[in-house]
Amino acid sequence: MARPTGWLMVLALLGWLVGILHAGAGDADPLYISCVERCERAEHCQPSSAAIAIDVPRILHMWREWTCRSDCRRSCVAQREMEREELGLEPLKYHGKWPQMRSACLLNMVSAALPGLNLIAQLYGWLSFLLLRRKSPCGTNSYEYVGLWHIQGLLATNAWFWSSIFHVREFAVTERLAYSAAVALVGYSLVLSIVRTFNLRNEESRVIVASPVLGFAITHIFYLNYAELDYGWNKTVCAAMGVAQILLWSTWAGRTRHPSRYKMWAVGAAGCLAVLIEVVDFPLRGGFVDGRTLCHAIAIPLTHLWWSFARDDALLGTSPPPKKKTK
Repeated sequence: MARPTGWLMVLALLGWLVGILHAGAGDADPLYISCVERCERAEHCQPSSAAIAIDVPRILHMWREWTCRSDCRRSCVAQREMEREELGLEPLKYHGKWPQMRSACLLNMVSAALPGLNLIAQLYGWLSFLLLRRKSPCGTNSYEYVGLWHIQGLLATNAWFWSSIFHVREFAVTERLAYSAAVALVGYSLVLSIVRTFNLRNEESRVIVASPVLGFAITHIFYLNYAELDYGWNKTVCAAMGVAQILLWSTWAGRTRHPSRYKMWAVGAAGCLAVLIEVVDFPLRGGFVDGRTLCHAIAIPLTHLWWSFARDDALLGTSPPPKKKTK
C-alpha cells in the first residue's frame, strides 16, 4: 500500500504546482474593473451622506451596498466572458471562482446544496462521536484525544456553515468569513494530525506543536481580512497544510497496526484527489461544474470516513485490555 499512496502524494504535489502556475485572474482585467466601477456609480452602490443621514438602520445601507456590488460583479463577469468567448479566448477566474455562464441556476443550486450537505454530514458525524459515551463501557472521558476531536467538530461545523451562507449569497463579509473559517479548520486539522499520529499525550508537547501552526494560521487569516484577499496565496497555504496532513496520516497508517488504518488510507487517497482538483480548479466541459464543486462533493464521503475513524479510535482507546488466558 505504500507505493500507491506515494504516487498519490506525488500527483497531489504536481497538481499543486500546476495550480500555482495556472493563471487566470479575471478580476485584474482593466476592462472588468472599469465595468464594475461604472456599474457601481450608475446603481449608486455607495450611499450618499444625505441617504445615511436619514433615520434608517445602518445595516440596511450596508445590505444594499453588498447586494449592489455583488450584482455589478455578476453582470460584468457575464459581459466580459461573452466578449472573450466571441474572441475565442479561454474563460478566466474572477475573485477565485470560475464564471457560471451556462445553466447558472442549476450550478448555483448545486454549489449551495453541497456545503449544506457537508454541514449535515459533519453534524451527524460529530453527534455520533458525542454519543459514544453510551456505547463505550468506560465512556469517552478516558480517551486522550476526545477534547481535540470536539474542537475539530466545532471548527468543521463553523466552516461548512459559513460556506453554505457564502454560496447562498456572495457578499464581501460572507466571503471573508467563509475563507477565514476554512483556514482555521485546515490549520487546526494539521495540529490534530500531528498530535494523533505522533501520539502526543502531555500538554507541553501539544502546546509546542500547536503554537507555531495555529500562529501561522491566525496570521494568515489576519492577512486575508486586513491586507489582501489573495485567492492564489490562500490556495497555496491551504494546499500545503492539506498535503502535510495527508503525508502524516498516510505514513502513520503504513506503520501502525490500528484496526481502522484502512479508513485513513481511504481518507488519504480521497484527500489527494480533492487537493489535486482544488489546486488545478479547472472548469469542466460544458461549464456545469467546476473544481470546487467537485471538492465539496468528495468531502461528503470523506467526512463520513473521518468521523468513523474517530469513533473507532475512541472505542479502541477506552476499551479494557484483553484478559490473559489462564491455564
